[in-house]
Amino acid sequence: MTTVPNPEAITTWYDAYVFDLDGTIYLGDELLPGARELIDTLRQHEIPVRFLSNNPTKSPHMYVEKLAGLGIDAPIETIANTVVTMTRWLQTHHPGATVFPIAEAPLVEALDAAGIRMSSDPTEIDIVIASYDRAFTYEKLQIAFDAIWFHRRAILVATNPDRYCPFPGGRGEPDCAAIIAAIEACTGVTCDTIVGKPNPITIHESLRGLDIPFERCVMVGDRLGTDIKMAVNTGMKSALVLTGDSDLADVETCDPGDRPTWIIERIDDLIPVNIRPT
Repeated sequence: MTTVPNPEAITTWYDAYVFDLDGTIYLGDELLPGARELIDTLRQHEIPVRFLSNNPTKSPHMYVEKLAGLGIDAPIETIANTVVTMTRWLQTHHPGATVFPIAEAPLVEALDAAGIRMSSDPTEIDIVIASYDRAFTYEKLQIAFDAIWFHRRAILVATNPDRYCPFPGGRGEPDCAAIIAAIEACTGVTCDTIVGKPNPITIHESLRGLDIPFERCVMVGDRLGTDIKMAVNTGMKSALVLTGDSDLADVETCDPGDRPTWIIERIDDLIPVNIRPT
């Protein structure tokens, strides 16, 4: 049962479903209610399921392991996150560039595996990558400052725009937006590109290999500004699940054009009403 009246009932399946992970499928180390039931039901109907996260502190392999530990089988090809998106975006749009990643090991390792040159020498850096980095230091900020402002040679890009990562109990920790803000504040530049949600780059990556139009896909997530905004920008149906960041007050105050197709209390409310168990 939904918390508020929805503009349209959920009466049919769509051709593919893309799920955010943190705050949508699980919170911390706990699987959220209804997640396994919905994924199992979709697979019984042979409907493609994809997982998409803005979190660059895990590799796709790490997500495979985490989901398996929660009882959800997720082949690696069904998972995309900003580690994957940033790496492929750099290969496509900035081949040969030297980058300085302010990031944790999964992104650094992915860049290295892709043959992307990295350096901490400001005179060599073409691109500073701001990311979710729990080892962010003044030294890293200085390198970014020198490359962007003093040497006037580097641009700033970022993995994701999230302000914080939610934890169980309502707590969280600062995310990539804090790193972006620190670099923008001291250099005076504006971040050139953020590859994560709501940028459509990331949904193209998630749906790679599926020949399904956006209007036949559903994006499911807990954040209006990333998950739902991306769906709106690409013409996808969207479901905001009230288990993570955004709540009903956020929906009421957001631009009417940015509202989700559906608002649901728990993720298995996406099962069409006519086939839900009674």
